[in-house]
Amino acid sequence: MRLILLGAPGAGKGTQANYIREQFGIPQISTGDMLRAAVKAGTPLGLEAKAIMDAGGLVRDDIIIGLVKERIAQDDCANGFLFDGFPRTIPQAEAMIAAGVDIDYVVEIDVPDAAIVERMAGRRVHVASGRTYHITFNPPKVAGKDDETGEDLIQRDDDHEETVKKRLAVYHEQTEVLVGFYGERAASGDAKAPKYVKIDGTQPVDVVRGNVLKALGA
Repeated sequence: MRLILLGAPGAGKGTQANYIREQFGIPQISTGDMLRAAVKAGTPLGLEAKAIMDAGGLVRDDIIIGLVKERIAQDDCANGFLFDGFPRTIPQAEAMIAAGVDIDYVVEIDVPDAAIVERMAGRRVHVASGRTYHITFNPPKVAGKDDETGEDLIQRDDDHEETVKKRLAVYHEQTEVLVGFYGERAASGDAKAPKYVKIDGTQPVDVVRGNVLKALGA
């Protein structure tokens, strides 16, 4: 099972990625993790990437694709892998095809922006314990206070409405084009094109999980 998970920040990709990993026994791979591992291991590509990052530059796509090929050749990818947050752009997606990196499924977790803003901007956290609340869906007994300690809850910087909207704007500008790219490939009749699956991410988590696994033939 080799797949790519797409969706806006806050759509619930991380939660569904965990279910997919457990179901199929495959690793979840992000470019950040790959870069850190390659730099730590001191591989030739890792050293080249480190030099670019140390200079404040963006790591080139050819290096990223090289790291991807190295990573998926490792033993834990024998049964497949799950890409989360990669590819981010059409040039990266095209480079993966050119490099012969085959994908079975592209799964999009689809949630409207308004629902994501409501989800994320309503979150509140008790820092000491990590307990999370939501002002609408899971409110504390006393507004702004942790149920167990009575201490103040905070809104994380990433959850402020303006921050969420900025992240969504970046997603729409840079990454959402992949939805069309993979949708067109799936409809092209190309035998090597991945199947494209769109899942309604506004449903309860367990319903989304069931729909994702069913779509993947689990």
